[in-house]
Amino acid sequence: MKDFYDVVIVGGGHNGLTAAAYLAQAGLSTLVLEQQAHTGGAAVSQQVFPGIDARLSRYSYLVSLLPDKIVADLGLALELRSRSVASYTPVRRDGRDLGLLVDRPENAATRESFRALTGSDAEYEAWTSFYGAVGSLAEVIAPTLLEPLVTGSSLKARVDSALWEELIERPLGEAIERRFADDTVRGVVATDALIGTFAGMHDESLIQNRCFLYHLIGNGTGEWRVPVGGMGAVTDALAHAARLAGASLVTNASVASVEADGVSASVTWMGGDGERSVDCSYVLANVAPATLDALRGRVGGQKPEGSQLKVNLLLSRLPRLKSGDDPAHAFAGTFHIDEDYSQLESAYVSAADGVLPAVPPSEVYCHSLTDPSILSPSLVASGYHTLTIFGVHFPARLFADDNEAARAESVRRVLAGLESYLAEPLADCIARDADGNLCVEAKTPYDIEASVGMPGGHIFHGDLQWPWATDDAGAGRWGTETDVANLLICGSGARRGGAVSGLGGHNAAMTILTAQS
Repeated sequence: MKDFYDVVIVGGGHNGLTAAAYLAQAGLSTLVLEQQAHTGGAAVSQQVFPGIDARLSRYSYLVSLLPDKIVADLGLALELRSRSVASYTPVRRDGRDLGLLVDRPENAATRESFRALTGSDAEYEAWTSFYGAVGSLAEVIAPTLLEPLVTGSSLKARVDSALWEELIERPLGEAIERRFADDTVRGVVATDALIGTFAGMHDESLIQNRCFLYHLIGNGTGEWRVPVGGMGAVTDALAHAARLAGASLVTNASVASVEADGVSASVTWMGGDGERSVDCSYVLANVAPATLDALRGRVGGQKPEGSQLKVNLLLSRLPRLKSGDDPAHAFAGTFHIDEDYSQLESAYVSAADGVLPAVPPSEVYCHSLTDPSILSPSLVASGYHTLTIFGVHFPARLFADDNEAARAESVRRVLAGLESYLAEPLADCIARDADGNLCVEAKTPYDIEASVGMPGGHIFHGDLQWPWATDDAGAGRWGTETDVANLLICGSGARRGGAVSGLGGHNAAMTILTAQS
């Protein structure tokens, strides 16, 4: 290992690897330091259950915001596969068990599903009108994510002003309530504003609007795709590209401090051979801003609060549904559980008061229906499947007193919510590991902080920001800058961060490369 590098990257998650690949391709000597035994951060595939040959996307699980341009630029050997179903929502109404289906692409079956639920075509027409408008906004914003920041006012001038006002300037709940009448349809729309974000739909901070926007602008389409081979395949492709370009990747390296003065910098870490330090021209922080503050010796900042429950399951077979719909079709997309608009708002009020929601909203995703390669051939032949449950409105405060007990009760309630729509006991379908235990794993915000180092368990490293400059002073910058010129944020905490996107890594690399050109 050299004594000096052009760039040292703290954190070997997907954004750090993205930055490393771009910088090394440009000829800069680049060192990546990762505290865990493997790169990837939250974008990993792991064998979760003892004796079971299934590699689950343990934390993050779908890809939308990763631009096709990054995949092409870095020559990533990566397949992102479309799901045949966008979403399915089981509904119990007037003594009937129904299912609201949104196919991909939408077709006559989708229209009929809306009609069966609501009794007319009005909600489906409102749906297509709304998402058509959102699509026009995405087409304008998406190309700017890999460019220097433009102002919000310049973007507003390029889109319908009324649409901009309702999605960007006013609480999203107003638009949803004005455009849609059905409680279930409203809820399906609202969920994209709440993944990893703890807010009511009328929150004046508009953090729900920002989350909604990010969920719907990826590559101009907003489609969430399945990484073939699991999230670890994304990391592996990026790590390969970084190494191929000449970057050095060091694992089991726990960074202890970062120093930067605008001209020179140094990073100190603990490794297997003790404490080491290296000097460099730039430091890129692929850690949360709160973590970077600690590494710089700055204390007293407020830790972000994550708000989700992640439950991984392995099933010996998909369960039958009370609606009678084919589970292989229903679980092929995002399966919404108790996410009516009123249920979402009620759960938020309870959680904000520090009370675990009695009926917690959540959604389910089955990776193996789209990509069975994460399972061994024998498991595939036997009909096994993975399920990932993402519970919303589970802020860290609910787990502060007794994480273990609150986790167990949260899992019980979430699984009970799923089972209420099933025609058979869920436990009959859950596989058992080599020790005879049910294949169920749960992660609270505290668990996520402990395992992958995200402060407060916040999956976005903090509240998402608008993906543009909010004033003229920020225009032309890359949204990765800190108070020191040679210290940059390259992770989810950068402007235009969040989710598995590579945006923070790309934009931090461009901050350096454009400054040197």
